[in-house]
Amino acid sequence: MREFVDALKAFLDLGATVILPVVIFLLGLLFGQKPGKAFRAGLTIGVAFVGIFLVVDLLVSNLGPAAQGMVERFGIKLNVIDVGWPAAASISWASPIAAFIIPLGLVNVLMLITKTTKTMNVDIWNFWHYTFMGAIVYALTDSVIQALIAALLFQIVCLKIADWTAPMLENYFGLPGISVATGSTVSYAVLGIPMVKLMQKIPGVKKLNADPETMQRKFGIFGEPIFMGLILGLALGLLAGYSVGDTIKIGMSMAAVMVLMPRMVKILMEGLMPISESARELLQKKFGAQNIYIGLDSAVAIGHPAVISTALILVPITVALAVILPGNNVLPFGDLATIPFIVAFIVGASRGNIVHSVIVGTVMIALSLYMATDLAALHTQMAIDAKFHMPEGASKISSIDQGGNLINYIIYKFFALIN
Repeated sequence: MREFVDALKAFLDLGATVILPVVIFLLGLLFGQKPGKAFRAGLTIGVAFVGIFLVVDLLVSNLGPAAQGMVERFGIKLNVIDVGWPAAASISWASPIAAFIIPLGLVNVLMLITKTTKTMNVDIWNFWHYTFMGAIVYALTDSVIQALIAALLFQIVCLKIADWTAPMLENYFGLPGISVATGSTVSYAVLGIPMVKLMQKIPGVKKLNADPETMQRKFGIFGEPIFMGLILGLALGLLAGYSVGDTIKIGMSMAAVMVLMPRMVKILMEGLMPISESARELLQKKFGAQNIYIGLDSAVAIGHPAVISTALILVPITVALAVILPGNNVLPFGDLATIPFIVAFIVGASRGNIVHSVIVGTVMIALSLYMATDLAALHTQMAIDAKFHMPEGASKISSIDQGGNLINYIIYKFFALIN
């Protein structure tokens, strides 16, 4: 069994740039496309994700050191280290229940047939979120059955939220036929979207607006995404105490992210649309399904300038929250660079209103810090069981991505209550 899990993890470690082209090619054949057309679609999507993740790496490689610089500059010391999603993923795959997670994908097929979901989730890499959910319940209960039930519940909730938010992806992000079932992204939608709707009804507050289009109208070329990225990057460099040269470098990097990410998403859509159309035609013919969404990584949604702008503003806010929130013990670090992913749906719900998105994002991140603090002991025990190398000087670890994941936390609390 361990060998199977290791082989499965090795395959998934190839990442979306390898897995997705293979999956898309096979799906294309399944949906009746000619091999050449299916292969081209898969190859195009693979190329797009290479570009997307290159830009994401550019974002992460700049935000991580900037966040660390802020922490060191302001002398912040907390005893629970946010190790980030890569560590959480590694810990989850070391769980005994990991081998059972990929077969749970058949539940998605069953839900499509029974018309209980419209999302065909091909984002196999992000199944690790389901694995983490199962792993944390297994660590709590020592029961494989309860762990698999928890993972299954998490998957179903993610698919239903993906269905719910798919129209937003089309109407605001310009991604027709696509949904996102990524665990870290959908978790912020549960409270985040209703909070945005509430903000839009509060007198005075509802008139606060700073979406990219408004910024561009008011400030001309200085309101364009490329300049917004530059300015926000420069601000991060100054807060991190960077030298003039390094501050300019991070400013240029953020400007590049603003420009390049939307272009990579356009390439993705070029490859995805033929598959989406073929899937829709076949499933409508076989099962009478009207709308079928292809479930992809939430990276497809973070390229919007409003998402990146909101995330960059929230980085120093998150660090500040960690200091001022009474009872918080988590030092944000590893998952600061994932903030674009976790606020994407909030930004979409606000239709790019950066002011509303930052306010709601601040509240949601505050809640995440408290949840991550509460789960720190169990998260740490999971890491010890997985023989995870603890960060130097850390007595406990957690993560904003999964330790602070609302859906994960609710399901965990349910099983804690009945055990």
